[in-house]
Amino acid sequence: MLKSLYDWTMRSASHKRAPEALFAVSFIESSFFPIPPDVMLIPMVLAERAKAWWFAAIATMGSVLGGLFGYLIGYALFDTVGKPLLEFYGALDKFETFASQYNEYGAWIVFAFGVTPFPYKVITIASGATALNIGVFLLASIASRGLRFFVVAALLYWLGPTVRDFIEKRLGLVFTVFVVCLIGGFVAIRYLI
Repeated sequence: MLKSLYDWTMRSASHKRAPEALFAVSFIESSFFPIPPDVMLIPMVLAERAKAWWFAAIATMGSVLGGLFGYLIGYALFDTVGKPLLEFYGALDKFETFASQYNEYGAWIVFAFGVTPFPYKVITIASGATALNIGVFLLASIASRGLRFFVVAALLYWLGPTVRDFIEKRLGLVFTVFVVCLIGGFVAIRYLI
């Protein structure tokens, strides 16, 4: 079953509508969707290595624009939902301290978490909730998401056949590592945030 899912993903990655799907997944992942765009980016680059840079650019654009939407969610919903809850629990002062510290290091926080497998949506929403300077947020997002997706594309471009052979021969192992990383990300969110 895993092999047929892999084959289907590879066929879908070379479909003419795959770039639009990559943009959509990159957009929604930055604000609320749990699956990272790498799930589409990797097979797309493996299927059409000559378009690696174009696919990385699509993922970057979608992710940054989705990040703005996540920022808006944090910004708009904080006043209507987050702030009253914090007031109810008597924690508004603590949040204001957190927000000032977050904004002091905001560019570094957005950049650092933008290149890691840590769910980027947490950072985009937190940036909006703390009203991080939108220009700082955008620049850090472009730099981090661009770095992440272009490094993935570059590695696959240069090592494509080797990586593809490795994945196809060890599909079970690759899938297991992916699932462990995905679950680990959610565990990290729960205990670190």
